[in-house]
Amino acid sequence: MSCPDCFKGHVHEGEPKGKTTKLYDLDTYVIEPSPERPPKGIIVIIPDAFGWDFVNNRILADHYAQKGDYLVYLPDFMRGHSAPLSMLDSVRKVLEPGNMLAKPYHVCRALSGAIPMMVRNSIGKSHPIVKDFFVKLRKDQLEKKDGSGLPIGAAGFCWGGKHALLLARRPPAATASAASAAADQKTAAATAAPEPEPLLIDAVFTGHPSYMQIPEDVEHLAIPVSFAIGEKDAQLGPDKAEKIKSVVEALPGQAKGEVRVYKNCAHGFCVRADLSFKDSEVAQQAAEAEDQCIAWFDKYLKPVGTS
Repeated sequence: MSCPDCFKGHVHEGEPKGKTTKLYDLDTYVIEPSPERPPKGIIVIIPDAFGWDFVNNRILADHYAQKGDYLVYLPDFMRGHSAPLSMLDSVRKVLEPGNMLAKPYHVCRALSGAIPMMVRNSIGKSHPIVKDFFVKLRKDQLEKKDGSGLPIGAAGFCWGGKHALLLARRPPAATASAASAAADQKTAAATAAPEPEPLLIDAVFTGHPSYMQIPEDVEHLAIPVSFAIGEKDAQLGPDKAEKIKSVVEALPGQAKGEVRVYKNCAHGFCVRADLSFKDSEVAQQAAEAEDQCIAWFDKYLKPVGTS
């Protein structure tokens, strides 16, 4: 996640309409559909580097609730250690031409925000926090006795995209090493294979995920996953997007996949696109990615207990 585009972009105008609460020990932004329209499911947003209180992420949550009739949760998976918004200005000034005297200051300012965020929220440290939230959420939905339990989707962006893909995977069960098997073939043969962990979500949408390892992150997907990738994404781009597409479109069983590449869009466009000109190509494609997400969940989030 060292790509400057992870910390580049625009702050959107608007006033989030949801509320904040404590959910499964995490501060969480919550937005529901209008009262006369019961939620079709739950979307949990796993955000980009700027975290749960970034206005863009909250407005995106509002759109999913209003346009898709979903109950949307945006938890503070980073526990207060998201990237500061000042980085958007510093990265912009580092990358723009000229102003050479000020660049060292802005480089230091950007690094002082990026490095702590990345260290404190490394995937190894943060994924147990993410997973614990989904474990508790799934348990609550399955235990509802009145049939009101809801299916769960994860929408992950940049940093959050990796987490969403990890939740969607079911790696093959680990096997004993050849040395261990040779030393105790009888015991190995008699030992039953461990039961796979239950899946915690029903579908995934991910916009320009970071930290991706290809094909490892996509070859063991067990649920439907939709990718939105910018043509100019410095981390993925068309070639890697094509590799992802070739893997996910061949997945068996319930694991369905799609990959959409958005022309002239860079990493981060789903969340931090410039919306100052509503008719611009990038603004329109950010809106199309929103619709892609909603359409995917409409297709694959089924009521609890149905196939």
